Amino acid sequence: MLRLVDIKNWLIKLDVKTIAEINKMSVREVNNLRVKELFSKGYVVADHFYIGKLDNKKQKSIGVYQLQTTNPNIAVGGLKNTKCREKTVSFLIHWNNNADDTEIKALELYYKFMNARNFYITNNILVNYIDLLVPEPIDVGTDNSNVYERVIQARFYYEEVD
Repeated sequence: MLRLVDIKNWLIKLDVKTIAEINKMSVREVNNLRVKELFSKGYVVADHFYIGKLDNKKQKSIGVYQLQTTNPNIAVGGLKNTKCREKTVSFLIHWNNNADDTEIKALELYYKFMNARNFYITNNILVNYIDLLVPEPIDVGTDNSNVYERVIQARFYYEEVD
């Protein structure tokens, strides 16, 4: 089963494709990006990653939260016949005191999600694609320290492979 910690660890490994680079690409080029061009080991997207709660509210942080869902999507015949499963997640981009910097970072992450297809998030979990549930990162204002925040909501469609 896909867990929040798996998603958090995957975020840590996202490659750098800035929004400026993506905007310069043709639609065909963006659609033809291979997973290894979108992801690589070692690049840190943010300075801090959290699951469930941003305790210290450090700048340049990304929080990963479970979203409530409706009924589970189970195929006729039960779990043994269910190939694709779903995990709905909310990402909080808690960036800095500059609204523009925060928006740019949130859009970079949003476009990475938009273009991600058929990649392994762990050794046995293949994510088919990420369905973005919002048309763009949602501006949720600032926290008590005037750090700007944006939220991305997404549904991961995945399958467990042996």
